[in-house]
Amino acid sequence: MDPESAVTTCYRHPKVECHVRCTRCERYICPDCMREAAVGHQCPECVSEGARSVRQARTVVGGRISATPVTTYALIALNVLVYVAEVARPGIVDRFSVVAARLTGPDGLFYVYQTPHPAEFEAHGLVAGEWERLLTGGFLHLQPTEGTFGLLHIVMNMVALWQLGRVVEPMLGRVRYLALYLLAVVGGSVLTVLLADPGQAALGASGGIFGLGAAYYVLSRRIGADMAQVNRFMVFLLLWLVISAGLTSWQGHLGGLLVGGAVAAAFAWAPRDGRRVPVQAGAYVLLLAVLVVAVAVRVAAVKDGGAA
Repeated sequence: MDPESAVTTCYRHPKVECHVRCTRCERYICPDCMREAAVGHQCPECVSEGARSVRQARTVVGGRISATPVTTYALIALNVLVYVAEVARPGIVDRFSVVAARLTGPDGLFYVYQTPHPAEFEAHGLVAGEWERLLTGGFLHLQPTEGTFGLLHIVMNMVALWQLGRVVEPMLGRVRYLALYLLAVVGGSVLTVLLADPGQAALGASGGIFGLGAAYYVLSRRIGADMAQVNRFMVFLLLWLVISAGLTSWQGHLGGLLVGGAVAAAFAWAPRDGRRVPVQAGAYVLLLAVLVVAVAVRVAAVKDGGAA
């Protein structure tokens, strides 16, 4: 018998002699291919196959568990980058802030939408089809030149986003967390359009942040957490909502709060079986549709001159 025929080699590296078998498939593996297992060693393929067969842990709403709030960090980074851009080019604020209807006159100044000579003015806002403002306005903030609340606006919002995001994101999972945040931003913009003056511009991440605050309350109740600390937080949030009525767009805060709470409830109490994802997605799309219809009706009223 040829001695070389008795030499065993790694199935992935035929030129490497080895004497250890994978405990799962029993193929020979070299030291580079050995993966430590509960008993013995396994090959890379068996380790990957075993990982796929293990049921992944999920959040209470069905999202993937993640210890690091990556989405929160990404949102903070995006807000800061947009802030730097708007400081460099202030015109970004006028182009992307939330506003139902605004006119620019021949002199470049803004006027109310109800003007006796509309042909001489250029329309801006939702009446001009700029629906993206419902979302983009949530990533803009007051500039340093706009009074004492200028730079403080984004600082306070980003601190609040960091504090809430690192708690709520692990409870929802990254995808559902981002979906809730973005719809809360839109919800804040929609209520601003519905209740504020058509020519009043609004901006800021507060709608999304208030939405996260509502989600924190709803999810805490869902998992049976100690509500004492949560209730204290909600009292602070509602107090800030009242105080903000005299400082910023309270409509945006309230809209984000209501929409964030509604989305969180739909996510949290959806059936915990194969229907969960369709029910969650259906509720999300339905709420988005309601917001879109409400804005469309409001914009139509503004165009017809029925706005207050």
